[in-house]
Amino acid sequence: MLVIVLTWAIARLLVRVFSRRIAQYVDRPSLTRVSLAGIRVGVYIFGLLTLLRINGLDLGNIALSVTVFSAVVGVILAPIVGSVISGIFLLADQPYEIGDMIELTDRGTRGFVEDITLRYTKIFTLDNTFLVVPNGEMRSRDVMNYSAEDTRVRLSLDILITYESNLSAAREKIEDSARAVEDVISGGPRIRVGNARYPAGPDCLISEFGDHGVLLRLRYWATEPYRIQTVKSKVQTNVWEAFEGTDVEIAYPHSHLFFDDTSGELQVDMDGSQPGGYRGSPTPRVRGGTPDIEPGGRPQRTDETDPDRSE
Repeated sequence: MLVIVLTWAIARLLVRVFSRRIAQYVDRPSLTRVSLAGIRVGVYIFGLLTLLRINGLDLGNIALSVTVFSAVVGVILAPIVGSVISGIFLLADQPYEIGDMIELTDRGTRGFVEDITLRYTKIFTLDNTFLVVPNGEMRSRDVMNYSAEDTRVRLSLDILITYESNLSAAREKIEDSARAVEDVISGGPRIRVGNARYPAGPDCLISEFGDHGVLLRLRYWATEPYRIQTVKSKVQTNVWEAFEGTDVEIAYPHSHLFFDDTSGELQVDMDGSQPGGYRGSPTPRVRGGTPDIEPGGRPQRTDETDPDRSE
């Protein structure tokens, strides 16, 4: 019992002594936590071996038993061992750090890294929930880091306007709508991404000439990645309000139907009964002519009845 108490006390003392020193030399909180956990585990193992030796157990037999036991249980613990190895690679590669905002692209889940251990990564999501992901899965997933070096993030918005709209006015109003949002960078020096440099202010470009209108693409920079949905909503609201009362109209899918000589004949009955159906004819026409609507709302025939129709 005394050995157990001493082991616990020594482990706690060493963690308290080395925690600040390790934090001074290691800039990454994840490595600091893993190092302190390693010290604690090492003391516990030493205490366990000491306790076994006090009780007269031969360390050679123990080592042999542990080897056989490890071979049997290794298959069962393979996923855990894989996660531990992946955790070592994560700590070495540094794809993200505690406090970074990341996104799991396959799930669309965003959150802040709360803890990184050798077995798992704990994420505090934007929905105020915790997500624990084994490190083996984290290494196989595409992870987007919003806080790695530069917290500024570029967003885009596609807007389809009609061909009859004033194109230059539309682009100007879209750019001004983005500048009016507080969390959007309105201008300044070009922002460097790799070897390229992009305009800091909102930039609206013609993306393509589509079937239903001209597709404009607005690209703008947000100051922080923590309120992306709010920033997008504000920009879109400003664009909607800027188009009101102007000669710029947002396009929507629509179709025009044309009838030619191959369209056949469509029978329309205006007396309330079911239509007579459809039959092929070289000349398209509508039986009954063009109806007029009386104040009562019932359609009335204004021309003579087709002699070919039998009542």
